[in-house]
Amino acid sequence: FLLTRIELASSSSCSDPFVPPSWERQSLPPGSCWAPQRFSKAVLVIIDALRFEFAHFNPAKASPRPYENKLSFLHHLVTSQPRHARLYRFRADPPTATMQRIKGLTTGSLPTFIDVGSNFATYAIQEDNLLAQLVQNGRRVIFMGDDTWEGLFPKKFFRSYFFPSFNVKDLHTVDDGILQHLYPTVDSGEWDMLIAHFLGVDHCGHKHGPDHAEMAKKLTQMNEMLRSLVEHLGNDTLLLVAGDHGMTETGDHGGDSEKEVNAALFVYSKTPLFGTGPPEEPEAVAQVNLVPTVALLLGVPIPYSNIGEVMAELFSGDGDAVSAALQQLLVYHINAKQVDRFLHAYSLVAQDLPAEQLQRLQDLFSGAVEEHAQLLAQVQGLTLVPPELESRLGSLIGRFQLYLREARAVCTQSWARFHPLRMVGGCTLIAASCLLCYMASELATASDSFYRSCLLYPLLWGLVVAVLLGLAYAFTQNGLDLLLVSSWAAAASQLGFFWYWWGRHPKRARLAGRKLHWDGRLTVPEGPKQQLLGFSSYRREIWYLLCLVAMLLVCVRLSGFFHQCREEIPQCRPSLFLSPLASLRNTRAKNLFYLLCVALLAGLVCAVRSWLRHYGNLNSSDPLVLFVRWGFPLVVLCIACYWAVASSADDSLGKLQELVQVAVVAFPWAVYGLASVGLLLLLCNPMTVFAKDTRESAGSIVTPYLGVPSSEVDFLHVIPQIYRRMQESQKSCLERGGCKATVAAYGLGSVYSAALVIALTLLGFLLMLLHSERLSLAFLLLFLEAFVLLHIHTRARGLAGDAEPFSVPWYAVISWLLAASQFFYSTGHQPIFPAIHWNAAFVGFHLDHSTNLLPAVLVGANTFASHILFAVSCPLLLLWPFVCEMPSSQRKKPKKEPREELQEVEEHMMEMRLRESPEKFSTALLQLGLKYLFVLGTQLLACVCAAMILRRHLMVWKVFAPKFLFESLGFVVSSICLLLGISLVMRVDCAVSTWFSQLQLR
Repeated sequence: FLLTRIELASSSSCSDPFVPPSWERQSLPPGSCWAPQRFSKAVLVIIDALRFEFAHFNPAKASPRPYENKLSFLHHLVTSQPRHARLYRFRADPPTATMQRIKGLTTGSLPTFIDVGSNFATYAIQEDNLLAQLVQNGRRVIFMGDDTWEGLFPKKFFRSYFFPSFNVKDLHTVDDGILQHLYPTVDSGEWDMLIAHFLGVDHCGHKHGPDHAEMAKKLTQMNEMLRSLVEHLGNDTLLLVAGDHGMTETGDHGGDSEKEVNAALFVYSKTPLFGTGPPEEPEAVAQVNLVPTVALLLGVPIPYSNIGEVMAELFSGDGDAVSAALQQLLVYHINAKQVDRFLHAYSLVAQDLPAEQLQRLQDLFSGAVEEHAQLLAQVQGLTLVPPELESRLGSLIGRFQLYLREARAVCTQSWARFHPLRMVGGCTLIAASCLLCYMASELATASDSFYRSCLLYPLLWGLVVAVLLGLAYAFTQNGLDLLLVSSWAAAASQLGFFWYWWGRHPKRARLAGRKLHWDGRLTVPEGPKQQLLGFSSYRREIWYLLCLVAMLLVCVRLSGFFHQCREEIPQCRPSLFLSPLASLRNTRAKNLFYLLCVALLAGLVCAVRSWLRHYGNLNSSDPLVLFVRWGFPLVVLCIACYWAVASSADDSLGKLQELVQVAVVAFPWAVYGLASVGLLLLLCNPMTVFAKDTRESAGSIVTPYLGVPSSEVDFLHVIPQIYRRMQESQKSCLERGGCKATVAAYGLGSVYSAALVIALTLLGFLLMLLHSERLSLAFLLLFLEAFVLLHIHTRARGLAGDAEPFSVPWYAVISWLLAASQFFYSTGHQPIFPAIHWNAAFVGFHLDHSTNLLPAVLVGANTFASHILFAVSCPLLLLWPFVCEMPSSQRKKPKKEPREELQEVEEHMMEMRLRESPEKFSTALLQLGLKYLFVLGTQLLACVCAAMILRRHLMVWKVFAPKFLFESLGFVVSSICLLLGISLVMRVDCAVSTWFSQLQLR
């Protein structure tokens, strides 16, 4: 679905026969290819994210906004020298990410959607491009600015000054570096093409938005730079000032909204460029049109894959209207021939351009070229009078324009090479995987040998198929297609699973759960009798459940205040909570929000510690418990200090500024370090149990077995009995009063949940650090809603009875995943590229990153924060009902003798009930994970099907493709975090087993 278009390796050269026959006899000036060279030098100034409104000057505005009327020098040149300067609307092709726009500005082609993924991991452009043509023809190209160009054009520059570009909070490093070298380089004259790529405007938009005082300062700086630059230019130099894309009202870009694709282009020369004055309204030109225009103006061939249309008005010269039109026809003819050659070569390699449209384009081209040849012959024979000649010239120019624009439209519509068969295969694989997860979750209670064989043999089949396909590809010399091989291997393993299950399981499935009654009839066995609540308790539980549902609805409604807007909804206003506190100009409001955020953060720590203390998990002196007591407040303190310095970093001056810059890096690293220490302590010793041993005798408290268990089976049965014996000892001592107890264990009944709660709190701290300060309110809502969902699940299970205590119902899993999706949007995210919070990559980093891995992890954690938290906490759906065990006194039981009733009274075992049946516990964890994966896979399948079915939809690259990519990444992140959450529970289980074994040996 997201395949890139085919890039042709061919390149243009001066020897290509593109000049019309009647012009071939005229010798071109030295240093010219295809057309006479108009300029010997060119300066291309790229002001990143220069929206058209930034460059346009409106003298009627009495009180302009911060980004308006700041580039007054451009307006001065246009009005004072109308034939020397002109301003255009520069229309960018989506996606409006910087790397794709650089490709468009240099190759004249249209980068496809998938290239967005490599926006910050650029690769060298292999296609023919403007820089390659300049270097190939002996021109000296000097670059200064955004280091993205270094990866795209390695070893192409005569001299270069690269500056780190990824830190969107840095407004000045790149721009100041360029200004340091710009004027001396221009004055030296040792260059033919100079490119300066300024980033301050773009970074200011990302950090503050366009409507901010800092934007006014940055645009004023650019205005003064252009004023000084024009003074240094010679008469043979062409100046081009361009924006690679625009920006939204929030300062973002990447999509295809009007404000993102509407950039500015300014053209200036000290010699006359235009035959007439500027139009009333600035003309709109496509960005790809710059490539053929600059190439022919500098006298180099147009890049081979260009589909842009030459800006013919720049070739008018100083002659009369007829000579200007003839000169424009020459460049149109050359441009059309180059595009026709590209379409012919591309259609031989790929079949994604419709044949009937190609034929129509060929007819248009042939007709225009033939008429041009006839017209030139008549001009040389002096058989046309001027009025008729002007009419014919204008008509022919229109035909060439029609051909070039339709050719570009055809390429735009048909650029992606879709493979419907592979798409169907991919959807089938995902659907089969979902079905496999569902069936495996239902089979989880089957016998261990059957379950293992049901997974082991199909896996071996898949590996065999992969090896055979790999050998077949190797021997046929077609090249190894890893995608196809892995897909067929997955399909083979799934078919093996379904075949093996169908052959072995149907009879067992039909007879499972039935027994032969004493009179010969097959009957369904009676399940365990459910303990029903009394009427008063039942009514009380119903009211409690209704209150929880009301709280859930309040959380859902409040989470809507943290929304991000999409560009398709122009009337939408983004939440005020998304912007950092530094953007607030009202000091009082900033302080109040800061205090509220810190107070709620401290409240979260108090709530977690109170919960752990309530269940007895804060009584021991183990390192993990000590960390919860003292490390959690320290983490909150570091986050609060970071928020304080980050929100006031722009207001500090002098030496204080240097101290703030150090603190902005130091405090996040302190949080990273403390959270890492906490997680390591949790992995090393996750037990938060305090055992108080006051036994008088040294005898073993394990009565059912003598000595050490002889087998693993014995040991698994010993653990619950140890726990029961501890309860009985405690109870008997309380009854007798003053008796010395044997062993008192605090926190053992919630040991699994406590480890997960501690892990989630640490992850919450890290993820809140990566978001803006006020989004911490959204995270507190997330924790509250998760807590409410757990209690709703527990109360609903209690009302329904405990027939299946080891099975999590489907409604609980689905609601958990819906909450994860809800808080993806309620933490200020949208499945679109402009909504990505790139600032997260620099929390704790002042300078640029040396690799792309770390910023990718930070931005990914920021984007999928809700997926991470809900996936890691998924095992709580199984554990929470055991933690919140309902008191036995509330349940309605049949009347028994007082003696029997006394014998049945026992304390709550809580999570230790899971230890009574270790096999059921393991099965329940596996079943829960498979159910979670099934629902995740179903969501992904829906997005994949939507992208496949609507691949030709008008909004495919704006809505369906981004959603598909975000859902795919979310699936991967959720799957990994789900495994980590289950692994943590298993680690705690191993620690509990070790603890009991040590207790028995005392």
